[in-house]
Amino acid sequence: MYRLTRRQRARALGAAAVLPFEQNLWLIVGCIFGALAGSKLLAWAESIDQYWPAMRGGDPRVWLGGKTIVGGLLGGWIGVEIAKWRLGVTGSTGDQFVFPLIFGMSVGRVGCFLTGLDDHTYGVATSFPWGVDFGDGVRRHPTQLYDIAVLLALGSLFLLRMRKPWRNGRMFRWFMLGYLGWRFLAEFIKPREIRVPWLNLSAIQIASLAGVIVCAWLLLLSAASPPRSVIETGVTHEMA
Repeated sequence: MYRLTRRQRARALGAAAVLPFEQNLWLIVGCIFGALAGSKLLAWAESIDQYWPAMRGGDPRVWLGGKTIVGGLLGGWIGVEIAKWRLGVTGSTGDQFVFPLIFGMSVGRVGCFLTGLDDHTYGVATSFPWGVDFGDGVRRHPTQLYDIAVLLALGSLFLLRMRKPWRNGRMFRWFMLGYLGWRFLAEFIKPREIRVPWLNLSAIQIASLAGVIVCAWLLLLSAASPPRSVIETGVTHEMA
């Protein structure tokens, strides 16, 4: 008996690993353009008080700055789903991107931490001993490092969970639910000037909460659907 790799398992389930090259290319294009659009749109919504006056002042270059990871994740997801719909692809394609996303986002957060105040990803002031002074004499929550810790914890849990059969697509949804849930909470310890008055939430929190709800709904639907076959040790197992 032997255990198949994730790529072999994806091939057995008809995932993106065996899609024709052209279809895979279009999925990547959808992901890239969706991520770009999502990261920009959410950044504008998060800091419209800064973007709008600059635009009205005749400097459209300001609109080119700023981006958000949450917007990039959600936008990339939507972009891939649109591409799949156009191509007629019905299988889940997200699981194989979970670990690359965890790695890339963790490395990116290291850059955010080293950039300091200019990156605007730090937390509010804190008296905790691990607070970091980014150069203005104020010890703040190093939310960039918190992000890395959460991502690595998610990755570790997924590695442990992969020892057992797992229905295709669930890892990506759990990753999105876990990270977006964390970002919803993390925004409470980050400085924000604009919040929706009747919710007292930022644009990033509203987007994160929406993503959590969608992921939870999809996971519930998946759990309630009939078992699917998963190739896990060289023979077919039924997923519960």
